[in-house]
Amino acid sequence: MNKLFFRLLVLLMSLSLIGIILVQVYWFNNSFENNDEQFKFHVKQVLGNVAEKIQKQEAYNFYDKINHYKDSTGKVPKRDDILEFYYVQKNPKTNKTIIYSNSIISEDYKISPSFFDKKFDSEKFKTFSAKRVTEVYSDKSIDKIGGSQSLIPDIKIEKSGNLNVLDNASFEIFYKDFASVLPIQERVTKETLNKMIRKELLESGVDTKFEFSVYNNNLATNVKSGDFKYNKEATYSIPVFTDNEGNSKYQLLVTFPQKKKFLLSELVSITILSIVFTLIIIIAYSSALNQLIRQRQISEIKNDFINNMTHEFKTPIATINLALDAIKNPKIIDDKDKVLRYLQMIKDENKRMHAQVENVLRISKLEKKELDISKESNNIHEIIEDAIDHVNLIIEDRQGTIKCDFKAVRTTVLINDVHFTNVIVNILENAVKYSPNTPEIEILTENIKDMVIIKVKDKGLGMSKVAQKRVFEKFYREHTGDIHNVKGHGLGLAYVKRIVDDHNGHVYVESEKGKGSTFIIKLPLIN
Repeated sequence: MNKLFFRLLVLLMSLSLIGIILVQVYWFNNSFENNDEQFKFHVKQVLGNVAEKIQKQEAYNFYDKINHYKDSTGKVPKRDDILEFYYVQKNPKTNKTIIYSNSIISEDYKISPSFFDKKFDSEKFKTFSAKRVTEVYSDKSIDKIGGSQSLIPDIKIEKSGNLNVLDNASFEIFYKDFASVLPIQERVTKETLNKMIRKELLESGVDTKFEFSVYNNNLATNVKSGDFKYNKEATYSIPVFTDNEGNSKYQLLVTFPQKKKFLLSELVSITILSIVFTLIIIIAYSSALNQLIRQRQISEIKNDFINNMTHEFKTPIATINLALDAIKNPKIIDDKDKVLRYLQMIKDENKRMHAQVENVLRISKLEKKELDISKESNNIHEIIEDAIDHVNLIIEDRQGTIKCDFKAVRTTVLINDVHFTNVIVNILENAVKYSPNTPEIEILTENIKDMVIIKVKDKGLGMSKVAQKRVFEKFYREHTGDIHNVKGHGLGLAYVKRIVDDHNGHVYVESEKGKGSTFIIKLPLIN
């Protein structure tokens, strides 16, 4: 995968993820606004119903009082004929005359001011009734009028009854005029108002805390709940107790202190699911991106590994070929010392290649958990001295030195002597490789609590902070300019970490660029 395609792929994936998040945010805001509109619609409906019901209840209370008054006084109301209407029609075909009459009568009730426990002037309350008569006369009955006989219709139909329309209109005008002078607390109580609002809200599905107040010309009255506070964003109002002209000086205000919480509660389940799925996408994306970057890094590291392995195998192979060609030379084959020298060179180079192959196989077996590591009680100082013997020739060839400062008193640990010797050898070889000048190595030991600490210090190239974090990864090697200027294939320290981990120990490095490195191993002691 080339760099341009890789960057384009990462860019497209990032844009897609950002787009998904933005769509989720847009959806949430849109849903919240829709819920807010629905909430507003339901609350307006509720307030309208409450305003209508408290006015109807007030009218009913007045109507009930007046009915009781009419029944209890026993007085005959004053009657007035306020309208009398006649209609006469003669049918020439049937020689019949139809006379229709309609009379509207009002009954006036004088209501004393003591009835309402108020010092008002006497009020009059009217009820209305109607009497309708239809009479049919023939010519014969009309001809008899000249005699002493009275006019008697052939057919007479009489109907009477209350005029509910006029009664209702008269009553509404009367009670609204009367109620308009009453104080608001006598027209409706806060307990009644609270009960009505709560009932209507629950029926509309709005189950959240509310506070209310009745205002008179923008001034608060005593009809209000205890914690009412006006909030422009969460307060709704409607006129109540309109008069005969359709005006109202009272406003019912209802506020919802937990409006946002209520609106969010309706979205909480779907929002949590949305957040969970978005987080899964983000985690999956981050993981995929991390894997892509790691695969790319591993690919580069493997390329370096192959190049280094090729370079390191080419030299011993070339040396072996040259040694074999030399032995074949008739002049050399008879020289026993030279033959032995060349055979030793072949053996050394073969051993070098075998060691490299063994390193690869050991790491592979460790990862597959196929490497059998049996542990026994050993003295760590003896293991360190044995490892020093393995690298002495290399250090002497570089004219280097190894200093030991064994301060640990308790040195018995449970380890595999072969593998742990290889661990120390790998760290020492690493110190030699990365010392451009004469290698100066120092090995220290000490006891801390129930642990033995082993420190291997060198004065070599040192390493960066990034390299310190990754130095124990398989195939990792920090670039030092030319990838072949320091021999190795990035497996030695990976092997070190796997062996130390298997011994329940810890290994890490402290280093500063240009000032050398210190590898530190911590192992548990046998109590």
